[in-house]
Amino acid sequence: MVCLLGMPLDSSCQQRALTASFQFARRYWRRILGISAVLLVPCFWHRHIEACDLGSHLYNAWLAQLIHRGQVSGLWIAGQRTNVLFDLFLSSFGAVFGLHAAERIAVSLSILIFFWGAFALVAAASLRAPWFLAPIIAMIAFGYTFHMGFFNFYLSLGLSFFALAILWRGQGRERLLALLLAPLMLLAHPIGLIWFVAAAAYILIAEKIPPRLHVLPFSAAMATLVAAHFYFVRRYITEAAVRPLYMFNGADQLLLFGGRYRIPSLAVIIFTLAVIVLGLTRSPREKFRALAAVPLELYVLAFAAVPLLPRGITFGPNIAPIALLTERLTSVSAILAICLLATFPVRKWHLAASLVIAVIFFSFVYQDTARADRMETQVDELVRTLPPDQRVLATIEPFPDSRILIQHMIDRACVAHCFSYGNYEPGSNVFRVRAVPGNPYVLSDYDDATSTEAGEYEVQPGDLPIHQVYQCSLDGARLCMEPLQAGEQNDHDGTHPDGE
Repeated sequence: MVCLLGMPLDSSCQQRALTASFQFARRYWRRILGISAVLLVPCFWHRHIEACDLGSHLYNAWLAQLIHRGQVSGLWIAGQRTNVLFDLFLSSFGAVFGLHAAERIAVSLSILIFFWGAFALVAAASLRAPWFLAPIIAMIAFGYTFHMGFFNFYLSLGLSFFALAILWRGQGRERLLALLLAPLMLLAHPIGLIWFVAAAAYILIAEKIPPRLHVLPFSAAMATLVAAHFYFVRRYITEAAVRPLYMFNGADQLLLFGGRYRIPSLAVIIFTLAVIVLGLTRSPREKFRALAAVPLELYVLAFAAVPLLPRGITFGPNIAPIALLTERLTSVSAILAICLLATFPVRKWHLAASLVIAVIFFSFVYQDTARADRMETQVDELVRTLPPDQRVLATIEPFPDSRILIQHMIDRACVAHCFSYGNYEPGSNVFRVRAVPGNPYVLSDYDDATSTEAGEYEVQPGDLPIHQVYQCSLDGARLCMEPLQAGEQNDHDGTHPDGE
């Protein structure tokens, strides 16, 4: 960094980024370890880590093991260069520690990369360590993107945050270190790399010109978003962003399992506005204008991307669409908003307020993930009543007002025991495990796989024998299992919490 983190804004030190970072880590190593330990508590407070797609990732890591051992036919592993880093973590750690231990290690590593990457980016934007904002960063680290289990995307963002911090405040050849992270970003997810390239270009240009000329790169960036909008709409099948668009401001990352999450989300918005208003009224604006300009401009661009970029894109036949882009990208908006907050004067009440909000948020998360964990324990017990290697389908709908899906708990329950016949990854052609039509382990057609999740799949004679796990109580919390017959829809007996 140009200045060692933690020094005042008007400090004139000229340390190199790596030197400053090492000194920072040596000075605050106890605090760093303590925060990291607290940050990982949600990975261990239940029997299962409840993050929707995580179960699918673990299940396919097990399938990959079976493929390598030659224990299955009709499945194969594609030589994939993106959307695969988290899966490689699972496979690598799983080969040494076993898959279930590998799951906790890989998730813990991903959380630390995302949190400390965001912390580094916020520090680079404000030229000081954002200790008082750490609880807010932690909430975003456990927000929508995490609980939906988009771990390759999540990892790619965390790496991009680190790279942007180096590029922003590094000197000379140090900035080349940021480029070394680019292949890892791509290995994780292409969107993280695209975001890094776009943000890096904007930062480098904006830092070289006077603030009064920032309108030029800002206008160019906005024009690029508009051009991207028309390009995708005309060339591909797209899904427009859902309304109301104002919801996607970054605080929406905290809207998870139900309506009560509006409390911490609204509290974060009020906290943000209070910090900005009080900061502008009680401190000289000129002192912070230069630091606040770039984070503010990037945040506005990220907010504008919501209506301009599609929520989902289908690139071609037999390829699953990239979905929920709007919801995912607000992880970036949230961190940029924190970058802006960090440029204002630090006050003790910032830490107190952010801690109170974080306690409320994580208490809600603990309660709701505990409920999901109890449901997954039921699934474990149900499938263990079957002989090994049986085919199983499941239709498990989320609870009312929940934005977080829970259907992939069947995948994790089947690891080393049964085959989750409706798992969507092999048929999607965007993950490394692929399926040949007619294989006995998983549906090779993506549309068929997603129809099983909706409970609308018509069982074929070649699918038998096969069982269905379904919700069998009005609150959706009790699960049952029964054998299916050819010709019937797989969830004909399901009773879901929304009454459908």
